[in-house]
This record gives sequence, C-alpha cells and structure tokens, in this order.
Amino acid sequence: QVQLVESGGGMVQAGGSLRLSCVASGRTGSNYRMGWYRRTPGKERESVALIFRNGNMYYAESVKGRFTISRDSAKNMLYLQMNALKPEDTAIYYCNQAPNVGQNFWGQGTQVTVSS
Repeated sequence: QVQLVESGGGMVQAGGSLRLSCVASGRTGSNYRMGWYRRTPGKERESVALIFRNGNMYYAESVKGRFTISRDSAKNMLYLQMNALKPEDTAIYYCNQAPNVGQNFWGQGTQVTVSS
C-alpha cells in the first residue's frame, strides 16, 4: 500500500508562485508514472504534469512553460513548481503514483486558490 501526502497549497495572487510537494511512503521501487492532477467544481479531474519511469514528461497545454514537475527518488518526493499562476489554475491538486499500468494511488489533495 502507498500513502501520499501533499503540501504547499494555499492562496496566491495572479502572477505568483507556489511549490507543491508530495511525500510517498509504504512502498519502495520505481514507478511507471508519477504526477499531479487537479479538479475544479463541476469538472472531471485532469492531468496537469506527469513524469514517467523513463524520464519522459507530459504537461497539459494550459500549464506548459509555467509549471515544472520534478522528483527526488532518494527522498520519495514529487514536486510541482507553479509559476505565473492564473485564476483558472484554482483547483484541488492531487498527487498520483502509478507503480504499474492500471494501478493508482492518490493523495488527499491540496487546495490552490489564485485570486485576480
């Protein structure tokens, strides 16, 4: 079993920055995929930034050039640096770990609110 705990959310003005962190426990070893997702009221959860076992990364078009995903495997940490934040980035952000294809673990989420 994997436990994921996010931190770093909060309230920031448009144009500001936040850094989300996710610490994983309960399992060691590499993962097929790790990443960040977000959900806003009335919308489905969407992928924001993903990093794969081979080092490939994916970013949603809406965050390209503004968000950066990174990991520290030695510390079992996953990060999301968010710059130039916009009000439309307001959401609950979730950390995800997929040890294998079709297997997913989720954190409890952290709220990010961007005011205009």
